Amino acid sequence: MARRNKLEILESILDMCRSDGSTKTKIVYQINLNFKNAGSYLEWLTEHGYLIKENRVYKTTASGLGLLQDLNEINSIIRDEEIAEIAKFSQK
Repeated sequence: MARRNKLEILESILDMCRSDGSTKTKIVYQINLNFKNAGSYLEWLTEHGYLIKENRVYKTTASGLGLLQDLNEINSIIRDEEIAEIAKFSQK
């Protein structure tokens, strides 16, 4: 499994919490994070208004959906550039 950057992790969390929301435990196991790191990401996203916590369930807010769309675009560009670099390197 390739190492993910922080933007990819944020994108994954926001995506998981998009429809019906998700618990911290579900996020930890589906995104493959430990509880400490997941807690840090969830805290940051909540403090900045991208997630809300209702009982034990995190849900993506309207501004979180906007951030998710932006992260999708950014991560797509990054992946495209990485693929181009790999292709360029393999041609040598």
